[in-house]
Amino acid sequence: MTSKLHPAWLFGGVGLLYLLVGVLQSWTLALTVLNNGLIVAIVALGVNMQWGYAGLFNVGVSGFFALGGLAVVLVSKPLDGAAWAAGTPRIMLALLIGVAVISAAARLWKVMKPGRMRGLWLTVLLVAGLFLFRHVFDPGVRAVEAITPASTGNIGGLGLPVPLSWIVGGVLAAGAAWVVAKTALGLRSDYLAIATLGISEIIIAMMKNEEWLDRGVKNVIEIDRWPVPYEVDLQQQAGFVAAAQALGFDARTGSTVFVAVCFALLFTAILLILLALAEYALKSPWGRMMRAIRDNEIAAEAMGKDVKRRHLQVFVLGSAVIGIAGALYVTLQGLLVPTSYADPLRHTFLIWAMVILGGSGNNWGSVLGALIIMLVWGMAESVGPALIGLLTTPLADGPLKAHLIDSAVQMRLPVVGLALLLVLRFSPRGLIPEK
Repeated sequence: MTSKLHPAWLFGGVGLLYLLVGVLQSWTLALTVLNNGLIVAIVALGVNMQWGYAGLFNVGVSGFFALGGLAVVLVSKPLDGAAWAAGTPRIMLALLIGVAVISAAARLWKVMKPGRMRGLWLTVLLVAGLFLFRHVFDPGVRAVEAITPASTGNIGGLGLPVPLSWIVGGVLAAGAAWVVAKTALGLRSDYLAIATLGISEIIIAMMKNEEWLDRGVKNVIEIDRWPVPYEVDLQQQAGFVAAAQALGFDARTGSTVFVAVCFALLFTAILLILLALAEYALKSPWGRMMRAIRDNEIAAEAMGKDVKRRHLQVFVLGSAVIGIAGALYVTLQGLLVPTSYADPLRHTFLIWAMVILGGSGNNWGSVLGALIIMLVWGMAESVGPALIGLLTTPLADGPLKAHLIDSAVQMRLPVVGLALLLVLRFSPRGLIPEK
């Protein structure tokens, strides 16, 4: 049995639910949940490109998402002259040395014949390269981290426009995906999942511990969010305050709602652009070839298709989309918190639930699943305690009732699981199945 509702009706119903949240509770809450839903819809679109197009099981979504956020810091934060003078060029030189050593080691492995001498020369090269790298890298790091560590202590950014960082976020994630794909795409799907998870954890650990890069657990704050205005600036404009009061809002609430609407329009435009490109790719000869490879790799190889190369393409493209979403998320929040990416439930497995719920292989289905699950996830904090309080009314006041009400927010986990089970039972291919 599959869903027989037209996609327009499904999207209309979800839109109506968001409107009800705004009318019955708060427009600020509804728009906040909507903005988060639009961002994770972009992430789900990237995962769907990898899984729905090619059957690639990526469990390292959070790592690519985090790289997109890192790009915003490195591109849009102001240039730190003191950090550059103290040790940033030295750090960059060390990173180039590391890349050169790894490239030389790969080249030596290919050129030399297998045997004891190849292993010996490879060991000598790697050990010497490590000592050279540390000799150049460590003094630069110490010098940068010593500069006003309470407020900066990192290399800063390039002072470039924020929208450019969204593109760079996609490029960084695509570069990391290329490294993963070159080494892991020849593995079985379960080993690919382990490899992507491992790379993701390495990326997150690096961001949490390398303070010279992004301040680590100290976080990066006050990130620019152009072209969206700041609430404080709007509250100081007499014309805006008068318009907000005419609509029934005070200056503070009106500015918050206006900024949230600006973000919603921006994210919707970006999502629609990416969705149009994804749909065009899916319906092109390339997309039909990818689905043929997904359904039967052996038959595709027999027809002369380079399966590994096509897998590399779609894995890099999907990761680039995830990186763009990560950059948008940091722009929305105005800060980078590396420790927040360490939760695989929020940034990986919840995304997979969205793709499965909406319909694997269908781009519109992934977007729908993201909007539904994010609505459930976001409303749990406000609706959950009231609902559990209503259900526990027959119980006498005591530790059990108090515990159930206090843990009501955590009910969003079984609710998401229940929704996923119901969809899989009655519409195994998702709410909007692949055609």
